[in-house]
Amino acid sequence: MNNGRFAISVHILTLLAKAEGELVPSDYIAGSMNINPVLVRKELASLRNYGLVESKEGKGGGSSLAKPATSIRMSDIYDAVKPGSLLGKNRNEPNPECTVGRQINEHLDSLYAEAEASLLKSLGKKTLADFVRQFH
Repeated sequence: MNNGRFAISVHILTLLAKAEGELVPSDYIAGSMNINPVLVRKELASLRNYGLVESKEGKGGGSSLAKPATSIRMSDIYDAVKPGSLLGKNRNEPNPECTVGRQINEHLDSLYAEAEASLLKSLGKKTLADFVRQFH
């Protein structure tokens, strides 16, 4: 996950969890993250589509968690924002005449699946509530 979406989403969800049901405006979230509010709203939309966030538009609006932080696993957040491939893909097509080239993508896919399964297992052991307890 080299695009930063996981870190952005965890930051957003941590702020929402700490707000304990109160609506949190995207401008406040953007200020905490020191990023453009448009990026926050884009990520909130993704999290909303995945069922992790609820939002109310307009004056006095904002976002809150759609379910308790104790029921959101870190693996749920990863699933909501994961890129196509954890470690990336070859940008060129390897030479099919080469013994390595014709098999490399198949073996990389297997390696990547194993690495992602291990990551998801680890992330699945911790909830958002567990993560939030680290902040005083």
